[in-house]
Amino acid sequence: MEVLEQEFVVANKLGIHARVAAQIVKVAGQFESEILISKSGNTVNGKSILDIMTLVCPHGSKIRISASGPDAHDAMSALAVLFQTKFGEM
Repeated sequence: MEVLEQEFVVANKLGIHARVAAQIVKVAGQFESEILISKSGNTVNGKSILDIMTLVCPHGSKIRISASGPDAHDAMSALAVLFQTKFGEM
């Protein structure tokens, strides 16, 4: 099975806080594919708010998202939009 990987920079000023983590989980949960988020050697389930919060991702953090499964391309595209739009924040 193909695994897609992409690196993102957390560009919103507040970083990944609870509301942003909830947005990621909401989007990731719409897809069948497995979504993993990695930062500094730690990898967590992209469909778990608590897991994402343990990564501690302030503004400027680099994270890597991987998606594997039947709808991995769509999942990665949807998650990329969140990061590109700074989760609707400044």
